[in-house]
Amino acid sequence: MLDMKLETLITVASQKSFTKAAQILCLTQPAVSHHIKELENELGHKLIHRVNGTLLLTREGDIALNYAKRLKALYGKMKEEMDDEDKNPTKLRIGITHTAESNAIPLSLAKYSSEAGNMSITIITNTLKKLYAKLENYELDLAIADGKPDNPNLSSFMLDTDYLVCVMSNNNPLAKKSMIRLSDLKKEKMILRLPSSASRVYFESMLANIGENLNNFNVIMQVDNIATIKDLIRKDFGVSILAKSTCQDEIQKGKITVLPIENMSMVRETNIIYNKDFTHIDILNEIAKVYHEVVGK
Repeated sequence: MLDMKLETLITVASQKSFTKAAQILCLTQPAVSHHIKELENELGHKLIHRVNGTLLLTREGDIALNYAKRLKALYGKMKEEMDDEDKNPTKLRIGITHTAESNAIPLSLAKYSSEAGNMSITIITNTLKKLYAKLENYELDLAIADGKPDNPNLSSFMLDTDYLVCVMSNNNPLAKKSMIRLSDLKKEKMILRLPSSASRVYFESMLANIGENLNNFNVIMQVDNIATIKDLIRKDFGVSILAKSTCQDEIQKGKITVLPIENMSMVRETNIIYNKDFTHIDILNEIAKVYHEVVGK
């Protein structure tokens, strides 16, 4: 069982209140304060301070919280693996990016879960950086995302390849072309993903490779939700740069137009990413098989 002082730290950090943490933990408020004080004494650092009446973690508190979450996740993983000894896992926590949320991956995971019989899957959507952190902390079993991790503790299994395209309304004059030039793109109003998104980062890196940057383009909006971007594009408010896999349904139904950009080959891998001590490699093959059935490959 996780040390109660660490459990208290996790709860206080999430609630930003000793009173709310006490209610959740079924403790008195003085007991919660005592747990935090004991932990601070053990570690020799101040973990929590007040700023304008709000409880905030210090830098040392952030470090302690990160390890507390990792210990809690490891304890849970240990218990699950012991319960699953000599049989296949029955629960999977899989992280996906917002790009993956909009393509065939959720459907593939649902189909895999259904066909596996007793497999329960929890899907968590977040930025790539946060998914990697959750993998390292064992808060996730797998992550499905574009590219490969730099972390030597993580491995990857290629699921598919995808590429970025320019997405526009069928009414846009450029939709009649077979390819879009950067000079044309610079004249368009652009609706892009947030700077933290993997596809946005990749697009900007491709621009940098040819001596360009976004300052030369007319970016009128930045939106986190891909469905919202596609809706705005269909209504002809602008064009965007998205992964083609996120637009397959609209392409098949003739709702939008996608075009490659001249002199920019924006191909990237979609990988299943996992900790090197993940032992159920057969599950990766099974997920890949179902995924290829869904997308018709």
